[in-house]
Amino acid sequence: MSGTDSPRPVRRRTFVLGTVGVTAAAGSAALAGPLAAPASAAAFGYTDDGSHYVVDTGAHLVFKVSKTNGDLTSLVYRGVEYQGYGGMNSHIESGLGASTVTIRQSGSSILISVAYGTLKHYYAARSGENNIYLWTDKADTSVSATRYIVRVRKGLFLNDEPDSYTYATSTVEASDVFAKSDGQTRSKHFSRLRVMDYDYVGWASGGVGLWIVRSNHEKASGGPFYRSLLRHQSADGGGLYEILHYGQNQTEAQRFGLQGPYVIAFTDGGAPSSSLFPGTLTTSWADSLGIPGYVGASGRGRVAGVGITGRNTAYPHTVGLANPAAQYWGAARASDGWFSIGGVLPGTYTLTVYKSELAVYSTQVTVSAGSTTTLNTLAIPSSNDPGNASAIWRINDWTGTPSGFKNADLMTYAHPSDVRAAAWTGNVVIGSGSETSAFPCYLWKDVNSGLLVYFRLTAAQAAAAHTLRIGVTTAYANGRPQVVVNDAWTSSVPSPPTQPTTRSLTNGSYRGNNHTFTYGIPASAWLTDTGRYNVLRINVVSGSGTSGFLSAGTAIDAIDLLA
Repeated sequence: MSGTDSPRPVRRRTFVLGTVGVTAAAGSAALAGPLAAPASAAAFGYTDDGSHYVVDTGAHLVFKVSKTNGDLTSLVYRGVEYQGYGGMNSHIESGLGASTVTIRQSGSSILISVAYGTLKHYYAARSGENNIYLWTDKADTSVSATRYIVRVRKGLFLNDEPDSYTYATSTVEASDVFAKSDGQTRSKHFSRLRVMDYDYVGWASGGVGLWIVRSNHEKASGGPFYRSLLRHQSADGGGLYEILHYGQNQTEAQRFGLQGPYVIAFTDGGAPSSSLFPGTLTTSWADSLGIPGYVGASGRGRVAGVGITGRNTAYPHTVGLANPAAQYWGAARASDGWFSIGGVLPGTYTLTVYKSELAVYSTQVTVSAGSTTTLNTLAIPSSNDPGNASAIWRINDWTGTPSGFKNADLMTYAHPSDVRAAAWTGNVVIGSGSETSAFPCYLWKDVNSGLLVYFRLTAAQAAAAHTLRIGVTTAYANGRPQVVVNDAWTSSVPSPPTQPTTRSLTNGSYRGNNHTFTYGIPASAWLTDTGRYNVLRINVVSGSGTSGFLSAGTAIDAIDLLA
């Protein structure tokens, strides 16, 4: 094992999990005895029972926060307890330990503050609402990651549809990927969705909906295309997550500062109100809560662009803003590329335009509080999009994703060993019409290295040198392609690009750092007989990884031979 290869362990679409299973009333009866008829709304306020602050929202929600560690220990909606499974509470990470917990009521709002070393966390309630608003302020790495998990009692929202539902018969990988008896795989990591694809996650059953509405993720990391665990169910209950920083397949350094609000919302079975969604949530009422680091609307700015030219209009384009302190994004309008991104903290950002998930343009932009930075039309140079280059043949388009390749869609919600996956082996013939669908989205050293691509060249093409390009979206254990042409010419081993060092290909994510490998192939490598196929062999090389699907591997974006 080489030292360099050592691995280290815009209206967005909404996402609603299925409603199959036991109703809330039936589940609660099984767990907590007969369900009493709902009482009329109590008065808004809080009490101190000695161990907890008990908040009644004056609607149908009563919740408790531990005075010892800031855990959410009870979550009662319409008389039914929803909090808890496996003896665990809802909390930041897996619980903070001894903390300083205080409470303050101001008119129609209540704020609970939790201090654990340099980490600060807040719960807020408003009179007459069935919502809990949460903020988390992480100042350093003393807490390794940042997630809030709502732990939900078993029997309330049974649902065997999501691929994160971990009733399973055997462990496939680590302690978090499982296989059912029918060969389908399950893991809490299999979310299917990128951050930009959802506003909320949760469950609904029996006239009750329980949701987490995500924050704007301005202090999170990974950008609009990042995937991480969102929810899971098991025999013990379920978990809903707000991930503010997660180490799995992470492409960016961790950001610090106040993040929120994100919202725990109860409904009578429907979706949460769109007024709670990131981008539309108005929190002027929070301006007076006195949360350190809180920046209201007046302290933020906006970036707007009148249009983007040079786009490949067959694909959606996203505009991202990022600096070490914050990140934002918005969709470019399909007709002309117009975009507008609001709620931006003041500062200088790198603005990046993405064709699907492939960066094709970048510039710098400065945002000031209370104003809009208006940009003239952004022009994407033709050379910035590798799909514009003239090619003798091309497999897939350049989008920064493996979409279109064999098994690509499945891999966002299944393990590569899943019974639903097509064979990872098999060769490809240019001109067959099935080049892309026959080419596996991932290549591994121990699974399908040595894949062959057959193609013919004209006499004129065979008389010249050509450049082969292989685009990748991420890699595991420094896996990268080395190519052989006609068993007569072999490329050097390319240097590994910077990629995340954790699992990726096996836990639902192809997103890393897009990179293009180029190979200058001399004319002497080609066959001069135009009736015969040239053969390109793609090997995966690395001194790292273990075996099988955890051997060194890489995800493919596109492959082409330039004219």
